[in-house]
Amino acid sequence: MPLPPGPSTPPAIQVLRWIRSPFRVMDECQARFGDAFTMRLPGMPAGVVLLADPLAVKEVFGMGADEGHAGKANFLLEPVVGQHSLLLLDGAEHLRQRKMILPAFHGERMHAYGRTMLDVAHQSIDGWPLGHPFPVHRPMQDITLQIILRTVFGVEEGPRFAELALALKGMLDATANPILLFPFMQLDLGPLSPWGRFRRQARRASGILRSEIRRGRAKGSSGRLDVLAMMLDARDENGRPLTEDEVHDELVTLLVAGHETTATALAWTLRWLLPDRALIGRLNEEIASADGDPMRVAKLPLLDATVKEALRLQPVIPMVGRVLQQPMTIGGLDLPVGTMVAPSIYLVHRRASVYAEPERFRPERFLDFKPPAWEWLPFGGGIRRCVGAAFAMYEMKMVLAAMLPRVEMRLAIDRVREVRRTVTMTPERGLPVVLTAKRSRAASAREPRSAQDAPPATSPA
Repeated sequence: MPLPPGPSTPPAIQVLRWIRSPFRVMDECQARFGDAFTMRLPGMPAGVVLLADPLAVKEVFGMGADEGHAGKANFLLEPVVGQHSLLLLDGAEHLRQRKMILPAFHGERMHAYGRTMLDVAHQSIDGWPLGHPFPVHRPMQDITLQIILRTVFGVEEGPRFAELALALKGMLDATANPILLFPFMQLDLGPLSPWGRFRRQARRASGILRSEIRRGRAKGSSGRLDVLAMMLDARDENGRPLTEDEVHDELVTLLVAGHETTATALAWTLRWLLPDRALIGRLNEEIASADGDPMRVAKLPLLDATVKEALRLQPVIPMVGRVLQQPMTIGGLDLPVGTMVAPSIYLVHRRASVYAEPERFRPERFLDFKPPAWEWLPFGGGIRRCVGAAFAMYEMKMVLAAMLPRVEMRLAIDRVREVRRTVTMTPERGLPVVLTAKRSRAASAREPRSAQDAPPATSPA
């Protein structure tokens, strides 16, 4: 079966261009070949068919567990997240673990995490510098890492917290270069080599994680609300718990998928939000109405719309994929076994027939518009939709609700480019910003700013 047309350059050149500028590549290919085009990438000999038509995406998301395998599409992540990761599992085993993990990210547990999220954000803001540029992506990473340590791993402040934070941060920083995901770069040539540094950081982090898992099993989950406690309590339909290896790999997956992506999404939100003072004023008025209650913050309509619009306009990950396990017809295309079909998050989100003025940041569009899952897909879709999607959205709202009433800041650069960090697209140089004013947590709660308010006087905290 012939695949749709696509670039004719050698696969090595295509993958290098893809790593460097995936959005530009997708724009060029769509302009030249239309809503379906084929890329030839290493590790995918049958070809990768990218899809920009939402109706074709709907068909992909409607696949059954044995028709399209996302785990096979994510094979490059195995050295980082482990073979038991939900990202790499397919079929019945994927559904088993998904059912056991999903309850931790819904219902009352989410509300219990809200106060922690607000507190962590406020503690970080207390230390932000005034008057000179700093890369805001870095404190966003620190915030999301601390939130994961407390709400997912269940570790409180102290020596264990600091040790685990340092080890996990080192592991993630060691894999920032996306080239390391390719097998030919995975050579341990000692502690100073890129892969050698990652392996040593990963072993250190893994040892600490396994001690936390064993500690959790020994102490039991009574009174604990963290995700690790729930995972240790979970049983499948046959009464089987998750093994230590499974829990370990899922914790690493939640760290990799939930820490870096959410921090990057927050940075991109600020990139689009900071130039719009009027919108910030409206958000501050809305946030003040919630009176610091996480449950009320989570339901604020303009804040929710702002987060959704940021995820639409600047997706953190360019696409999601499924490897066909049988011949299928998708979007009118007859595709053979082994083809990877990849809904393009970026191209669907920039589709003018779905989103008027698609390149503009307009949160208001989501106040009275609820797109279907195949038209708004920052977390993927179907049976492979990210289990932490609700957690990430909730976390973004809490961090913004803590930040916006307390600080005045502006972008420190005129043009913001995308650069790749592992599998995510992040703002260049960490998005430099300048904090021009900051208020204490108590003062921001007493005196909410409106769109017409002048900037508050500067203060150290």
